[in-house]
Formats: sequence, C-alpha cells, structure tokens
Amino acid sequence: MITGRCECGNVQYQVSAELVDYCHCHCSICRRIGGAPYVTWGGVARDKFSYLAGEQDIRIYSFTDRADSISCSNCSSTLAVDFKTEPDMFYITLGCVNGDVALPADGFHQFVESKAPWHVITDDLPQYGGWAVEPE
Repeated sequence: MITGRCECGNVQYQVSAELVDYCHCHCSICRRIGGAPYVTWGGVARDKFSYLAGEQDIRIYSFTDRADSISCSNCSSTLAVDFKTEPDMFYITLGCVNGDVALPADGFHQFVESKAPWHVITDDLPQYGGWAVEPE
C-alpha cells in the first residue's frame, strides 16, 4: 500500500498496489511544474489509485493535448500526471509519497537532452534523450 499527500494535507491518496515503474523526467515541462531539476514519477495501475481526501481540491492543468498535471489547488503541490494515451496507468510524483516506497529495478531517466545544464546525473540508470517508450 502506498499513500501520499500534498504539502498542506488537503489532498490525500492511496494506491493499493506497488509501483509498476518509475522514471526521472528532465523535460522542461516537468522541471517547471516541479520547480526542480527533474520530477520522479512512479507508475501505478489506475484502478488501484484512489483519493482518501480532497478530491474536490485538485486542480488540473492540461500541459499538452496528451497529458494533464494534477495538483492541489491550495498549496500547488504537483501530485500526479495523467497521460491520456495510457488509460490503464497513472503517474504519481514520488516526492509526495509518505514514507519509503519500493522502487522497481527498471527505473530510467527520460528527456535528458533537455535537462538543466547545471544538473549532473550520477547514477547508472538508463538515459533516454526523449521518451523511454514513445506514447501512442
């Protein structure tokens, strides 16, 4: 079981499964919505994700025609991204997860061609210039 919340605590969620995958996204959109050199996303089965509180407090920002950023309307914490091309998956920001979470062995970096020039990747995870898996 994975639980998470925004900074102010208005929005809380749970995932009744483990992560399917995870990635560190270095694209300029993720850097801006996360306010960081990259955002770490954890993929979960959509039907295993549910809100515990504050669903009425979420704000949805469609940053492309294929994806929505989901954040708290009060504190602006980025909680998840919803890729419309992946109807069975949902991607939570691992920075909002409570406690420790088991990471699958197949993590990766994507959009490293647009990473912040001052950020140095120091781990051995695979790196992709664009999408690791091209969305449909």
